[in-house]
Amino acid sequence: MSTPMIHTEEHQERWRKIVRDPAFKDLPYKVETNQRGQIVLSPHQFSHSQVQRAIQKELDAVLSGGEVFPECPITTEKGVRQADVTWASGNRVQEMEEAGDPPTIAPEICIEVMSGSNDWDEMEEKRRLYREKEAVEVWVVTEAGEVHFFGDKELKKSQVAPNFPSQL
Repeated sequence: MSTPMIHTEEHQERWRKIVRDPAFKDLPYKVETNQRGQIVLSPHQFSHSQVQRAIQKELDAVLSGGEVFPECPITTEKGVRQADVTWASGNRVQEMEEAGDPPTIAPEICIEVMSGSNDWDEMEEKRRLYREKEAVEVWVVTEAGEVHFFGDKELKKSQVAPNFPSQL
């Protein structure tokens, strides 16, 4: 017998319980939930953190009027996902705060950093989920440091941050 899928409010409540649970404090894993509210753990690698930091520094250099967030949780139809790095304008931050915790609205830019445990099918699903939650662009950074920009389709460069490099 399969476990039924849960709805947005249930995803948010499940996430709040996970955040309050001391058993999950200080885990060396990225924590997300799937469409059934089950916990999904992904181990961190130092190289992954280094790329995240490089992205954050570059975003700060090329964009103003917003904020960069690491590991930003977003409530989707398939559970709570945490984009590796995001950028949100001041107005979007306010909308996200009003949308509950974790927010049901994505930042304008959601960025995923690929590692050996990811594949392009997973990235495609995350792109779709973030775009459904109003992300303007979703970027995927490969292990080789190539930045792929996506809106409705793949872009040659970001429309939101046109000065962001395509290679880190």
